[in-house]
Amino acid sequence: MTKITIVANDGTRYELEAENGSTVMENAVRNAVPGIEAECGGACACATCHVYVHEAWKEAVGEPEAMEEDMLDFAYDVRPTSRLSCQIRVSDALDGLIVSVPERQA
Repeated sequence: MTKITIVANDGTRYELEAENGSTVMENAVRNAVPGIEAECGGACACATCHVYVHEAWKEAVGEPEAMEEDMLDFAYDVRPTSRLSCQIRVSDALDGLIVSVPERQA
């Protein structure tokens, strides 16, 4: 299992064991991480699972594809490390990944 940490807006750290092939969003929802609303269920059709990838992990996570970039236009307080957590697929390469939840979702 791959370890990922999701930091809620209030600073609470959710340290999760995630199955490879799942998404960060699926793991956040499964573990009731506050602030990850995931209204579209992971279809990349909204921006309610927006997270900030910690700078050290930006390269490993990679850049968003065109469809995700379009959805990020609807997100609140988009930053250079913004991603939709439904589009971050868990793998061994992301063991130790840290993402933060924004103040609110769009």
